[in-house]
Amino acid sequence: MQTHPLKIAILASLALPLSAFAASPDFSRAGAPNKFSAVVQRAQGLVGVPANAKALQRADGDDFVAADVTIDANGDSHTRFKRSFQGLPVIFGDTVVHSRNGLLAKASTTLRSAARPASLKPRISADEAMVTAGVKFAGTIDQLGSNGLVVYARGAKPVLAYEVRVRGVSERWGSADMRYFVDATSNKVLDGWNIFKTAAATGTGKTLLLGNVSITTDKVSSTSYRLLDPTRGNGSTRNGNNKVIDSVYNTAPIFTDADNVWGTNTTSSGVTAAADAHYGVAATWDFYKNTFGRNGIFNDGVGVKSIVNVKFYTPSGTTTPNNAGWYGAPYKFMAYGYGGGSYNPFVALDVAGHEMTHGVTEATADLAYSGDAGGLNEASSDIMGTLVEFSIANANDPGDYLIGEKIYKSNPGGTTALRYMFKPSVDGDSHDCYPSGGFPANDDLTNDPHYTSGVGNHFFYLLAEGAVVPTGFGSGTTFNLTPAKLVCNGDTTVAGIGRSKAGAIWYRALTVYMNSGTTYPQARTATLNAATDLYGAGSAEYNAVAKAWSAVSVN
Repeated sequence: MQTHPLKIAILASLALPLSAFAASPDFSRAGAPNKFSAVVQRAQGLVGVPANAKALQRADGDDFVAADVTIDANGDSHTRFKRSFQGLPVIFGDTVVHSRNGLLAKASTTLRSAARPASLKPRISADEAMVTAGVKFAGTIDQLGSNGLVVYARGAKPVLAYEVRVRGVSERWGSADMRYFVDATSNKVLDGWNIFKTAAATGTGKTLLLGNVSITTDKVSSTSYRLLDPTRGNGSTRNGNNKVIDSVYNTAPIFTDADNVWGTNTTSSGVTAAADAHYGVAATWDFYKNTFGRNGIFNDGVGVKSIVNVKFYTPSGTTTPNNAGWYGAPYKFMAYGYGGGSYNPFVALDVAGHEMTHGVTEATADLAYSGDAGGLNEASSDIMGTLVEFSIANANDPGDYLIGEKIYKSNPGGTTALRYMFKPSVDGDSHDCYPSGGFPANDDLTNDPHYTSGVGNHFFYLLAEGAVVPTGFGSGTTFNLTPAKLVCNGDTTVAGIGRSKAGAIWYRALTVYMNSGTTYPQARTATLNAATDLYGAGSAEYNAVAKAWSAVSVN
């Protein structure tokens, strides 16, 4: 990349201490270490057993801090740990300790080696690393700071690196809050991803898309109501007033109303989109609670804020109202564009489910937003967003395996969508099949997680439905699909086990077995482990998981 002396000079003036950012995210689930202290203590003891060192890729100097706990009905426990080495965070060193009868049953980790950097003394300064990350960002920088030294352990050999945060408007990403890792010896960028995860394109009380629905609000007085849901953790819906999200996420006001009737079923009122978003958040909350017993995104009973009627920066530096996004820790909010041109506001039901699931993923596996893990991150959001849509069964937006089809103002055949889970390549960019060697880890859009997610989406469709062409997409229609075109290995005998079982398997794999660096082959193992837990080793469900992964070339 060409360097820009003026830009580098500006970077130096923008360099800020870590305190200039919002507080670093707290990786532990609220109350989890206290509530499950006995389980955590037992798991911590298992970490220290010498015989378990290999399974954990543990080295002398490693330290483990509990981040989350899951306890099964049979007493098995699954304790998620963050790892540090001699006080430095180990990026991709997180692991899940699976305990049965007080013993280690297995450990889920992507760390491939117990080796650690020979020296923890950097050859470059934090300032040099910030300049390198700033040039890589290639855009207008609002904040730049170093989180200090870390051990970056995604590759075969962990190395010493600086973690650098850059926030602003990137030529690659548009609105971006990048997390970069810069080799502390060579000053090369090793990896990076945007913690602001968008819907990647276009998205959608008296609602615009679902008709008239019941929503829960907050009664302030007999003539004053707020779009705040006291029954779902006080999650609120706020008005961005058609401004760029970067400028209003801290100040957007909660919608208020005098008669508790919200919107007009049309875009002539900005409140209409708020009603759609508010309903979508509630539907997603209820889906997770009723299906998996999860109490909110972070399983702590706390709602999050949604901001509608906003626009986003694009990579070219212009702005667009045609997007939606989840902004991760420490900010924790959802944003929905107000739409324009051919697009409705980005408040469709599956979009709401998609964005909230980014939060669930962040709170559990914390899948990195690059490489295979990035594709799995986006696939998780598409999968759960789709299941939310099916769970509501609204006649105006019935469940399907299309992502974001309701954001299009004109879609008479219902066949235009952002993504197609049954045949991802229909969109022209997504991957049907897993490539040899996987997807490289980088921050370039050539491996955009929205497109590498196709492999996971494709797997889930085949697991749930089998090699069956959805109505309206078969031979002789627009996409001319056949069962043979739905698989990568020619096996048209793949049979579905239904959405309920497929969803249960994916959720357990995500929350119990996957971690930040999980690859697609490791996701195969994670879902097979989940199927074993739920339905038994060698069960029909277990075999269906194996067959569906093979059908998308993940073996």
